[in-house]
Amino acid sequence: MSETRKEIFRQIGLYSHVGTTFVLSIFIGLGIGWFLDNRVFGGRTAPYLTFVFLGFGIGAAFKNLWQLTKKMSDE
Repeated sequence: MSETRKEIFRQIGLYSHVGTTFVLSIFIGLGIGWFLDNRVFGGRTAPYLTFVFLGFGIGAAFKNLWQLTKKMSDE
């Protein structure tokens, strides 16, 4: 396989990794908040924990995005 083709596949893998981790971080935070609101506390805290953990998920997504872009710029 040529070096150009290897580089293209590496770039595709890296960018798909960025998108996947960004989306999954947000949905995992949302899922944890929903689970705590509806299953653990029986809806008494809804929607507060969902919003809190959604915020944590968004924060984790941007932190991960920052780390990956920093890693990409170092290469």
